[in-house]
Amino acid sequence: MLRVIREWMRLVAIAFVLPLMLAGCLDAGQTQYDLGWAHEEGLGVAQDYTEAVKWYRQAAEKGHAAAQYKLGAMYETGRGIARNNAEALKWYRKAAEQGYVEAQTSLGVMYEAGRGVARDYAEALKWTREAAEQEYAKAQNNLGRMYYAGWGVERDYAEALKWTHKAVAQGYAEAQYGLGKMYTRGEAVERDYAEALKWYRKAAEQGHAGSQSRLGLAYLCGLGVTQDDAEARKWLHLAAEQGNEYAKNKLAGWVFRTLGCERFK
Repeated sequence: MLRVIREWMRLVAIAFVLPLMLAGCLDAGQTQYDLGWAHEEGLGVAQDYTEAVKWYRQAAEKGHAAAQYKLGAMYETGRGIARNNAEALKWYRKAAEQGYVEAQTSLGVMYEAGRGVARDYAEALKWTREAAEQEYAKAQNNLGRMYYAGWGVERDYAEALKWTHKAVAQGYAEAQYGLGKMYTRGEAVERDYAEALKWYRKAAEQGHAGSQSRLGLAYLCGLGVTQDDAEARKWLHLAAEQGNEYAKNKLAGWVFRTLGCERFK
């Protein structure tokens, strides 16, 4: 019922938005962004990515940072427009230069992966740090991962742990998963399967497929928990339903427990 009410309100708003915008009574860039978001999400109007791109572009060209970010994301994912990483990078940069944390984080990922630009870990680190220092959990986790891997910076497990903990404190599932892996491997912390499972569980309960897979494997092998086939199947099935290949393979080869347990270690 709440969603129906929200959509009805959005439809009513859109019915009045365009005339007011054309009359100069509303901020055009913000209104165009709102229309793009409504079409992207299908709120009050039929979901239409092409129409969303149209409105995001109009707002982005007026310098609206959130719209620039959204337009970049549409180019990166190929929704409503042909996928184009160079264009995605261009629009992410425009928003990032305005301090928009989601764009700074995405720009960092593009440089880290070499998508739409030559791989450059120094640039990736720069943009990721800018967003992380604004308390953006995804960027904090990414910065921790860069310290962990030594990408663009000297490997430093203490710094990796520090930034991972900052993201974990915000409940970010990917960071909870990363912290679980640290406890599994004994990197930056003492190896502790029970502590690893604590963090895998927190992420798994948020729907994180990798954590669901590891939690299932823990129950299968009795690592940090009492061995429990029913719990193992439950978590592996949840991960497999999200396309996690390891969980799929583990379910297909249920009898091969030794290999699975060795991999977990």
